[in-house]
Amino acid sequence: MSDKLLCEIFKSSRKDEMYLYVDKRQGLAHVPEPLLASFGKPQALLTMILTADKKLARASAADIIEAIDSQGFYLQMPPGNETNLLTEHLAQQRSGNPPGE
Repeated sequence: MSDKLLCEIFKSSRKDEMYLYVDKRQGLAHVPEPLLASFGKPQALLTMILTADKKLARASAADIIEAIDSQGFYLQMPPGNETNLLTEHLAQQRSGNPPGE
């Protein structure tokens, strides 16, 4: 895991307080299509240098960097009891059930 990352943050056009963090150099290339479809049109919000010790409001910068390094993105869900869209999608794939069934 690197200790510094040029990070781009996108805001969801469908859900308030939902954000995607990605490596600026890779963009949205590693975000699964079903997640993007649920996320809506990504709206570029901010580009910043993210370091593991950076203080963020709702997520650990180290966790974000690790997720981007391992899967190509980090999804920040709105606060509360929201279901993680990616986890829900993967569970549906494993069970073979289409969404909503």
